[in-house]
Amino acid sequence: MATLINGKEISQKVRGEVKLETEAFKKETGITPGLAVILVGDDPASKIYVGNKKKACDEVGFNSFEYILSESTEQGELISLIEKLNADPSVHGILCQLPLPKHIDEREIIAAISPKKDVDAFHPVNVGKIMIGDYDFLPCTPAGVMELIHSAGISVAGKKCTVVGRSNIVGKPMAMLLLHENGTVTICHSKTTDLAKECRDADILVAAVGRAKLITADMIKEGAAVIDVGMNRDENGKLCGDVDFSEAEKKASYITPVPGGVGPMTIAMLMRNTLTAAKLSSKG
Repeated sequence: MATLINGKEISQKVRGEVKLETEAFKKETGITPGLAVILVGDDPASKIYVGNKKKACDEVGFNSFEYILSESTEQGELISLIEKLNADPSVHGILCQLPLPKHIDEREIIAAISPKKDVDAFHPVNVGKIMIGDYDFLPCTPAGVMELIHSAGISVAGKKCTVVGRSNIVGKPMAMLLLHENGTVTICHSKTTDLAKECRDADILVAAVGRAKLITADMIKEGAAVIDVGMNRDENGKLCGDVDFSEAEKKASYITPVPGGVGPMTIAMLMRNTLTAAKLSSKG
């Protein structure tokens, strides 16, 4: 039976560390880290995420700025707001909640955010820095996954690592982070010819594709570490991941649950990125 990697506990530890570092930073510089979150439209899931980010800011001692814009907001208006926040010295991190309404070009919005305030690490400059391994920020979900792997005492070096999913937000940067730690990395996607075989070869398997219970026990190597980034609903409307958890935990050595695994880590790493942005800003 697999050892459960508890994201709730580990995220609380990270948030506790950020809180202590923030208190020391405020004493030293008189600066309070500030995070601005922009939400366009009224997507219920996005509203919950924004609320959770505000609570996390309060908990670690950050200033939190919220901008809730209507669904009909034009792209130019959104870019004007971002430019204003780029110039605001009390704002150290800017996050624009995705997905955006269809009439807004996400790439242009991401590019409008200053790379120094891009705490999601989605800006092309930050993506390039991650590629070469010389970065200030890491995307929050992949960074959270690495924190979970480290907390379980799992060494990546020399291991076969399979990432299922190739999104810019999780799959691609996840592969880079595993590669930076000397893993031998395979990225799988919808055109992969034998997904089951690629998964079975993995010592570390990261599922980030957004399809409920896609990864079944027969696709998992005995003793593998399984990290489930998926957040889906099953046929009964219950939250579940990309991995069929009840069967997979019998074969894996380590496994993350859904909910309570990777999810809480994403916001914890966002707090860490915002503090890093404030520290970089204080150095001029």
